[in-house]
Amino acid sequence: MRSSEITDEFKKLGFKNFRIEGKPELIQGAYECAYNYFQSFRDIREQRQNSIALLGQPGTGKTHLLTAIANNLMHKKHVGVQYFPYVEGFNDLKDDFDKLEEKMGRMKEADVLFIDDLFKPARGKARATDWQVEQAYAVINHRYLNHKPIMISSELQIDQMVEIDEALATRIYEMCKDYLVLIQGDKFQLNHRLEGMT
Repeated sequence: MRSSEITDEFKKLGFKNFRIEGKPELIQGAYECAYNYFQSFRDIREQRQNSIALLGQPGTGKTHLLTAIANNLMHKKHVGVQYFPYVEGFNDLKDDFDKLEEKMGRMKEADVLFIDDLFKPARGKARATDWQVEQAYAVINHRYLNHKPIMISSELQIDQMVEIDEALATRIYEMCKDYLVLIQGDKFQLNHRLEGMT
């Protein structure tokens, strides 16, 4: 738990406190996918399709559900998870290149790698500098070649990721395609932060 870099606030997130009552089917489907992934983890861990991606609109619970998987993997199955928030993580790496090799090594070798908000858009445009793509590819490709699971949340769809880097996006898709959910629709119905607005 200590080395996961999951914050104290995120350690409280689980399946039991993810609300699905009265939510659209897409949200319920994302919950079921995440829970099924956790339940199946031991059986699929060594396979090619051993990963999960929750994609689509912000505020729909993608990070909550993936954190619930991470917390349960660590507590109930004693599987290590490395959390990497894309924007903050790359900002930290850029500010301290001395840590780059060590951090990248941990991301490559962790039992499970959780990348939160991959290519997080700013003003409608995906954040993906050549350097970020190069580092992300190095990590994902290593994990792809060694059948090491990843968990990814992103506001981008796979086809949008393909436009950023086809080799990276297609590896993510191949690893996650058995557990991949795209959440799109009316933001006032799907974004829990906008509940109550008309």
